[in-house]
Amino acid sequence: MSVSDMFKEFLENIKVQKSDQFKQRYEQITKALNLKFRGTDSTTANSLQVGSYGRYTGIKGISDLDMVYIMPSSKWDDYKDHKQSKLLTDVKEAIKSRYPSTDVKVDGLVVSVKYQSFHVEVQPVFDRYNSDGSGYFEFPHTANSGSWKKTKPRQEMKAIKDLNDEKNKNLRLLCKMARSWKNKSGVAMGGLLIDTLAYNFMKSTTEYDSAGYSSFGYLSRDFFEYLAGQDKQDHYQAPGSNQDVNVKKDFRKKAEEAYNLCVDAIEAEGKAKSNKKWREVYGSNFPKAEEKSVEKAAATWRDTEQFIEDLYPIDVRYNMRLDCDVSQAGYRTDSLFQMLLKKTPLRPDKQLQFQVGETEVPGNYTLLWKVLNQGPEAQRRNEIRGQIVTDEGYRKRNERTSFRGEHFVECYAVQNGVVVARASIDVPIQ
Repeated sequence: MSVSDMFKEFLENIKVQKSDQFKQRYEQITKALNLKFRGTDSTTANSLQVGSYGRYTGIKGISDLDMVYIMPSSKWDDYKDHKQSKLLTDVKEAIKSRYPSTDVKVDGLVVSVKYQSFHVEVQPVFDRYNSDGSGYFEFPHTANSGSWKKTKPRQEMKAIKDLNDEKNKNLRLLCKMARSWKNKSGVAMGGLLIDTLAYNFMKSTTEYDSAGYSSFGYLSRDFFEYLAGQDKQDHYQAPGSNQDVNVKKDFRKKAEEAYNLCVDAIEAEGKAKSNKKWREVYGSNFPKAEEKSVEKAAATWRDTEQFIEDLYPIDVRYNMRLDCDVSQAGYRTDSLFQMLLKKTPLRPDKQLQFQVGETEVPGNYTLLWKVLNQGPEAQRRNEIRGQIVTDEGYRKRNERTSFRGEHFVECYAVQNGVVVARASIDVPIQ
């Protein structure tokens, strides 16, 4: 399979799959609000699909949809003075009265409408204009103190569209690939931050102005090199609006790891190793190498590995970290991280206890584990493993080192049917 075919198939695999259902939900919410505030039953007027879905940069697994509802200007006096909370409550009640079986609640500064595997965050706004003719929305910023804040999603969407048109439609494709990397690597980055960084990178170079799929390996490599080389900062300015976009967690180390994998994948072009490296960057939606019939017939082991992407939508929004304690009778317990840092070899017959050392996931969620054995010895023993299993309630996983090779443990946090955090740790046994 050529590089062009690989990336074309990859991008086809990560396309948003629920567009008809999303459209229907947006229209239902819009109709309910138009009936309440305008006495009309339009399903499209006065609302705007924003966020990554509105910028056309979202991918399969998207679970957090955003929309703004533009309030009638005649309603401003009803809510302007310390009545932001009432505005949000009125929006909630309008949707709830129309669709009583739907889970609707005020969630911070928005109204959250929850469906089975995704939710829509509705932000009521008032449309405003500057003296120069440019526009912005005002939305409730702090419900209790009565403040309002500006947002400019229309300008952000236009900036993304305009540069995408200039760059042979490659900007949006890069945004989609970057989301797939984010979901694979477990780095928590907001959608607008991803789009901002991709926008800044494409703005900084003419190398990919007319590039096709055959150049997407180099595009990936150069983009991650760009991310890894960024100065540490806590925010960026969004394209079009110049509004602050916060950085949740430093992404540069993960980007450097992805850059190195891209270099390896490019050097191995035409070999199965190349696909393997690209899958380490972008996940299982990137196609596997084509296996020859002779190799299939010669295989003496079963490939039992499961992929979380096949079981749940992935939309990583929170950071999570794994720790591992290494112990053996008669020896002091050490951390795997410190052992690898000191280059202390990890031998067989050690007890390993993996645990979630840190997580930012709020509320209730379910943990899942995956333990994968890799390499010739695992294949010879027919002990690949790789099945995804549910945590037993202790946020820990006990294992034992038994044979040499590259081993891999990953953990997933599933909330409302969506993987919202993931973390992994390599276990090299010598």
